[in-house]
Amino acid sequence: MSSTATTDTLAKARIAVLGYGSQGRAHALNLKDSGLDVVVGLRPGGPTWQKAVDDGFHVVEPAHAVIGADLIAVLTPDMVQAKLYKEAIEPNIKPGAALLFAHGFNVHFKMIEPRQDIDVILVAPKGPGALVRTEYERGRGVPCIYAVYQDVSGHAEDKAKAYAAGLGGARAMLIKTDFKEETETDLFGEQAVLCGGASELVIKGFETLVEAGYQPEIAYYEVLHELKLIVDLFYEGGITRMLQFVSETAQYGDYVSGPRIVDDATKQRMKDVLTDIQDGTFARNWIAEYNAGLPNYKRLKQADLDHPIEQVGAKLRARMPWLQTGPKAEQTHLKKVG
Repeated sequence: MSSTATTDTLAKARIAVLGYGSQGRAHALNLKDSGLDVVVGLRPGGPTWQKAVDDGFHVVEPAHAVIGADLIAVLTPDMVQAKLYKEAIEPNIKPGAALLFAHGFNVHFKMIEPRQDIDVILVAPKGPGALVRTEYERGRGVPCIYAVYQDVSGHAEDKAKAYAAGLGGARAMLIKTDFKEETETDLFGEQAVLCGGASELVIKGFETLVEAGYQPEIAYYEVLHELKLIVDLFYEGGITRMLQFVSETAQYGDYVSGPRIVDDATKQRMKDVLTDIQDGTFARNWIAEYNAGLPNYKRLKQADLDHPIEQVGAKLRARMPWLQTGPKAEQTHLKKVG
């Protein structure tokens, strides 16, 4: 682990940030505010072009951004990166330059096979783009993990650490990893716990209560709405903090009922999910799904959106203006209190 990195290695470098979504915007702004030279590469007419211009960046097409750049940060969605690399990066990146990713999916699963004359590195902040930006503005930073896949210049690791420092990550913590570990653990976390596991646990809990005759509104509050309270405690201080702030009744229920819900059979299924990630099954299926036009993805997503928990939740959330953000929510709140 290291938190002593500085931006010195990239002090005279030209950095091209490709993509201007949540992470792309945060990376570009933090790097610029750290005194680094940043150009943004985007599709002409795309939804974020004007936003990047308004933020003070020189914005050009991706291929033009790559030409002459010393470091190219690929911050577009996973499934468009292979095409972007083939068309805009591979023909234009100069020998000895660094190609940086925030997620190792494309490189690890060989969707992108980088040229042999460039550095290939990874820097992944452990937080969403909005947090990466706000923590930087507060003089702090979000911990980053970093990795080196290919070191041609002999300075690939220094470049990765300097980039992480530019994001503010060195103010917090830098953890060295590799593309395999980052990719496989990231996919597993999303599927087994953070997105897939958590959402299915909530849905099954909601269905159990409603099928037993309890009001859907009560079920929603008990298994979905209040989950934030527990997750916040986990986030702030792990399981220890959660146990400090819930009742003894809740603690006892945790100890005796938790293992009945998530047991060794669940863990075995988690291992099966991990195996599918490790051997490339998930990646192959996802690539095939994307190339087919996402028919199953769209069907499964719509099923989630149509679930009764979302119908009930929409009505309840409309009565809780403090959950909303932005001018519209503020107006709604003012109307209600006025």
